[in-house]
Formats: sequence, C-alpha cells, structure tokens
Amino acid sequence: IPPPNVTGILTLGHVLNNTMQDILIRWRRMQGYEACWIPGTDHASIATETKVVNMLRHDGITKSAIGREKFLEHAFEWKEKYGGIIIEQLKKLGASCDWERERFTMDAGYSRAVLTAFVELYKKGYIYRGKRLVNWCPATKSAISDEEVIYQERESHLWYIRYAIKDSDETIVVATTRPETMLGDTGIAVNPEDKRYKHLAGKFAVLPLVGREIPIFADEYVDKEFGTGAVKVTPAHDPNDFAMGERHNLEVINIFNEDASLNGNVPDYFEGMDRFEAREAVIERLKEARLMEKIEDHTHKVGYSERGHVPIEPYLSEQWFMKMTDLVAPALDVVRNGQVKFHPAHWTKTYEHWMTHIKDWCISRQLWWGHRIPVYTCENCGEVMVQVDAPEKCDRCGGNHLKQDEDVLDTWASSWLWPFAVHSWPDEGKDLNYYYPTNDLVTGPDIIFFWVARMIIAGQEFLGEVPFKNVYFTSIIRDGQGRKMSKSLGNSPDPLDLIAKYGADTLRYGVMLMAPKGQDILFSEDRLEVARNFMNKVWNASRFVLMNLDFKLTADDLNPEKWNNLELADRWILHRMNETVKKLNDQLENFGFNDAAWTLWDFIWSQFCDWYIEIIKIRMYDGTQEQKHQALSVAIYVLRNTMKLFHPYAPFMTEEIWQHVKLDDEPDLIVADFPQFDARFVSRDVDKMEFIQQVIIQVRTIRSEMNVPPSKEINIIARPVDVAQKERLEAVGNYLKKLARVGELILDANATKPSGSATAVVEKMELFIPLEGLIDVDKEVERLVKEIASKSGFVTSLNKKLTNENFVSRAPAEVVEVERQKLSQAEEALAKLEESLRSLRAE
Repeated sequence: IPPPNVTGILTLGHVLNNTMQDILIRWRRMQGYEACWIPGTDHASIATETKVVNMLRHDGITKSAIGREKFLEHAFEWKEKYGGIIIEQLKKLGASCDWERERFTMDAGYSRAVLTAFVELYKKGYIYRGKRLVNWCPATKSAISDEEVIYQERESHLWYIRYAIKDSDETIVVATTRPETMLGDTGIAVNPEDKRYKHLAGKFAVLPLVGREIPIFADEYVDKEFGTGAVKVTPAHDPNDFAMGERHNLEVINIFNEDASLNGNVPDYFEGMDRFEAREAVIERLKEARLMEKIEDHTHKVGYSERGHVPIEPYLSEQWFMKMTDLVAPALDVVRNGQVKFHPAHWTKTYEHWMTHIKDWCISRQLWWGHRIPVYTCENCGEVMVQVDAPEKCDRCGGNHLKQDEDVLDTWASSWLWPFAVHSWPDEGKDLNYYYPTNDLVTGPDIIFFWVARMIIAGQEFLGEVPFKNVYFTSIIRDGQGRKMSKSLGNSPDPLDLIAKYGADTLRYGVMLMAPKGQDILFSEDRLEVARNFMNKVWNASRFVLMNLDFKLTADDLNPEKWNNLELADRWILHRMNETVKKLNDQLENFGFNDAAWTLWDFIWSQFCDWYIEIIKIRMYDGTQEQKHQALSVAIYVLRNTMKLFHPYAPFMTEEIWQHVKLDDEPDLIVADFPQFDARFVSRDVDKMEFIQQVIIQVRTIRSEMNVPPSKEINIIARPVDVAQKERLEAVGNYLKKLARVGELILDANATKPSGSATAVVEKMELFIPLEGLIDVDKEVERLVKEIASKSGFVTSLNKKLTNENFVSRAPAEVVEVERQKLSQAEEALAKLEESLRSLRAE
C-alpha cells in the first residue's frame, strides 16, 4: 500500500487507489496466490511537525523552548493519538490488508533500514555535503526538493530599475520581478550579441540604495528580448544567477534569514523586514531617488511550498545531497526494456524525461521529526563518523564529545525503501526472500518521481532487483465541471459521509464505474445512485432465489455433472457466465478496473437478473418439483459464482449473501476459489436464446409504444422464413407467452397482416400484433398526432439553437454537446412515434 501520511484522513483519491489495490489483492487471493498487502503510514516530516508545532503553540509552548527531545516526545504522543485515523478509515472502506503486518516509517526496524541505506550510500560516495542553492520554505524553515514545489501563475509586475555606471553619466536599466533581491545584487549581465550594451561589458555599475560597485559582464544565458535585455544578478537568490555567478566568479551575498526576513547584509533601514514588506520599501525608496524607470503588468509562475503554502526562496545553504546520475541508469534501463511496465504506457515517456534530466537530490531537512542523519563529528579533533549506531567515542582521538548532525532526512528518503524495508531488510528474512520483488503497484502519477522512480532506484541498488513488475497509475478525480477536487473549492465530498449514505460497497463500485483507464474521473453522486440501484438489484435477485429455495443445498445440487435435461435458458446463462469469467479475468490481468465493473454490470443486471431470473419464474410457479429443483440448482450455482466475481468490488454484500449459499464445509468468500473458464459450459444454443430475446423485446416495445395496458394479453401472428426458425420459436414459446404476456401464438409462413396490426421484424421473420379490442384506435391516433406535433416542435427548436452560430461558438462545449444529445434522442423518439402512427393507419 502506498503509505498515507500519518496526518492524513480518507479522501476520494484514497478511495480510488485503495479500492483498485483491494480488487487486485482479493482477486489474486481467491486465485490461490499468497497475496501480501502490507499497510502502514508515513511519518510525513513537515506535515506532522507542523501539526505538533501548532498544537504546542495553542498551549503557549514553542518548539525552541522545550528542545528536541521533549518536542519528539510530544510528536510521538500526537502520532499515537491521531496517527491511526486513516488506517481505521481504510478498514471501513473494506481494504483487506495484512493488518498484523502494519508498519510505520519511524518504527525501530524500519528506521534501522533507513539509516543503513544512508550509511551504505555514503560509503560508496553517493552522499555528500555541500553548499548549494536549495528550495527553501520560510514557513517550515527547511529545504524542500524540486518535486515539492508547486508552481502557480500569478499576476504581478515587472519593475524597471535604473543603475548608474561608475565614473560615467550613463545608466543601465534592468527589469526584475523581485526588486527586494536587488539588495543582494553582485553583477549585471547582458547578452554578448547585444550591440546596445557591448561598450558596457567590463565596466561597473553602482547598486542603488546600497552603493556597492558591481561588474557588468556578458553571458549567453541572457535573453535579449526580456525586459531591457540587461538583468540584475543575485547569485544567492536565483538558481540561474547562481550558475552565472560561478561562471564569472561573483560574490554571493545572502540577504535573507531562515524565515525570509532580511538579515544584516542589507542597509539598516531594511534589516528585519519581511521580504514582501521589504519589496514595498525598496520600490518606495527607488521612486524617491527617481531610479524607478517604469512598472509594467506581468504574469509569471511562482513556486510555492507544497506543505508550507508560501512562496519558496532560492536559498544558499549547507545541505546533504545524493548523487543521482549513476544511480538512475539501471532504473531507467528496467523501464525501457520492459522489466517494469507502466499502465497506461504513456507515463513511460514522463518517467524517462525526468530520469534523463535528474539533478542531485537534496535529502536533508531542517526539522526534528524524522530520521536524524547518522553523521557524528568529534568536537575535539573534527573526525566525521557515519554509522547506523551512535558511536561511544571518536575513532581517531578516542574523545567522547561527539555531535550528531542536526538535520533529518527527506521523508521520501525513507519511503523509497518501502517494498523491502517493511520486511526484514537489511537483515535476511523469510518474508523478504518470499515477497520481494512483488508484482503490482497502484499509485497516483503525481508521485511518479517522489516515490515510484526512487523505489525502482533503491530496489536495484540495495537488492539488485526491481521492486515490482507493473505500475498502474490512477487518474485524477474531478467534479462534474472538470475541476480538480479540492477542499478550497468545496467540491470534494467526505468519503466517510458517502459511506454512511450509500455504503462502502456502493462507493467502491460506483467509483470504479467512473474510472476509465487513462482518463480523468468525473465524479458525480448521481453515479453512486446508479451503483446503489445496482446493489439493490443484486440483493433483491439473491433474495428471490433464496426465498424459493425449499430444499437443503448439497454438493450434488452444485455439480454440473449431476444435472439432467437443462433448458435452453439454463444452458444460455451458464454460457454467458463462462464468457463473463474469462472476460473479467482478462480485464483484471490488464488493470481494466472500469471495464471489469461494466462487464459485471452487464452480466448481473442485463442477463442474470433481467432475463434468467424472469425466465425461471415460469418453472418456479408452474413447473414440476423436479423442474423447480433444476432451475434453483442452476440459479444458485450462477449466483454463487456471481458473488465470487463481484466480491473484489463489493466485499461486504457478497460475503453476506455467500453465507446463505455456501455449503457447511466451505470457507468464507474472501478465500473461496475465483471462477475460471470451464469448457463444459460452452453452448451452441446461444443464438436460439438471443433470437427469442429479440422477439420478446420487439413485442414489449410495441406494447409500450401503442399504449397496450399491461393487464391485457395480446396475440401474435408470426411468419417464420423457414422450418428451423419455426422450430426455434415453438421450442420456447412459453418464454414469449409469459415474458411478453402473449395469449395465442400463431406460426404461419403464409399469414397475411390483419388490418389494424402493429408489425415488427426479427431475423427477417415478420410479427403481426392485432390491436383491435386492445386499444381505442381513434383515440390512440389522436394522442400520437398531438405527441408528434409536440415532439416536432421540440426538434425544430433544438435545430434552431444548434444552427445558431452565436450559441455554438459562445456556449461551453459540454453545454453544446448536451443539446446535441437532446436532439438525437428527440429525433429518435419522433421516428418511433411516426412509425406507430403509420402502423395504426395502415390497412
């Protein structure tokens, strides 16, 4: 299971992801596999620390006042009190995890695995400490990775600032989106091909408000078309400026404290100001000095901290990094050569692009909650020791004044070990050897870099094997308007409320009905209503069969070899069930969760409930005891297999029904055998059943369209095209009579159409239904004429709207599509009304 944050609560994303995982686990378990699904939670460094800090602040306590050890005591207390909420919620959803194996990324065994991985990589030279520009979150006062930065488009300005040239009356104007950082400028860059500034390259400018002399130099990075073509360079606060600074040996001046207030490297007037307050102060001072050339509106993307929810700062800081170039090579190869397959496959390109453009991973965080970096420095001689267990004394001088690094590891530097650290690694163990590598991972594409790629890297590096063979990426859940679900928009319902209202089975199955492979999911409670109706259908069909079961079920009753004289409907439903078994297994093999959901719908509702249950009622009410017994034996057999097929989607209801249809010595449904294709059920009679179904459908349609009261029987005159067709209809005439309320069925190849009859055609066979005495023809003609007039007017109005260029071009695409669907349905209905009228008027 992708471990949810210990701070988390159940979302629709969790419902989608964990339902898909549970479907796979239950399906494989029922197939006889040793299906292992380990639950657990991630310690979530920043998220949890923020929660604990806020809790303490509410009590008037600060983190710094109580110190690290006491703070961690509070953090573990918080985790014990609130950290298991999402686990309990997953149980309510029906997730059939190995709950006895539950893990937490900061439990003792797992923590040892995390530290072991760090030490091994350090010894191999992959981990180093260096001063680099990092993404800094001022809210959490910690570095964050590139993947934890969320870019948002913002309306802002472009400020044009005038810099004086040293020993000259000339000035140079630069454009910037961050005027406050000019206080840390150490250069101005121009493009070497820009003729406007060639004469200035090599000279010095004077930094406004500060007075520092800074060099003007040429660098190909500069875009001549942006702003004035000259850019201020602040190496300490912009990654591109940092790179230019290294190329041109510029001074690096950091002007921010950890909370993004201005430090002592700026003029006294600005020191201590918040960065945004400083921006306004700098702008004001530049205007007063008449150095603000102009201000333009400007839209650009601003990076926000995913956890801190504030704009990040590029910040020069000493951090721990992991070299990635060599580590990613094997992980890239296994995806390219198909050892690890992505579903849908298009995510492979995304993965390849990231892996081929990867940067070194900043793995340290300035937090207390997390795995503390196992690096110890001797305060006497400066010796650095990197080891899992804290050393008692210095390896070099024997001194015992040792200080451990203050930082903790990035959360993802622990969860990347999940596939094997949940077992016994770094120690050998039976579970590790048996369950690693695993088969399938189901996860969201938003963590393809955070987690999926890194797990593949870790598996290759530490065990020499890929952690899984398949990765299925779920889709994004959106509302009916196509907007991403979010609390801020108020369009994300609480899954626990949905479970209370509809039941867990309905929520699980309903979400699967909405989740086509590779497409975003448009969530709608209306679809849950549809799923609930389906659940009711299954429940009621089961009740009908069980209520009529008037004998003790035995193994012989469920043994197809013991059945005799099966009717056409019996052979047909067993054939269709067999087809469904094969189709469903194939679909789940290919992660077709949505396809399989609709396959179940089609078989259970459209075939078993709507047809087979209705047909066996003939034997239930009018047949001999032997016929009734035979019908119920087949119905129970199909119902049992249907519960097995449906169990991965709806575990609660199917298990309840199973308890009433299983034999005494059979196990619970969760460990019952999943159905497999059975050649005994392949039938050549399917076309015969489909033929009578089409006849019944046509007759029912005529009854409905001609307003024939349900209580009245109708007579049918059929004109079969050959003897075989006649025999097919004769063999199941009782189905037609009972299901379409037919009195007399006349089969005559030479029959003529009686006056005032409705007509239908099935496989070239004409069906005539005399309507005299069933309806008042004149009144029905009058009703149809009025309804045709009304429907024609509706069609005309829709056509007028859809040929109006203003409407089609200005209305939202989905609104136009709805109108087109209305028109199509109205035209179809109109055609049927006109055909009914022609039938009544025909002589």
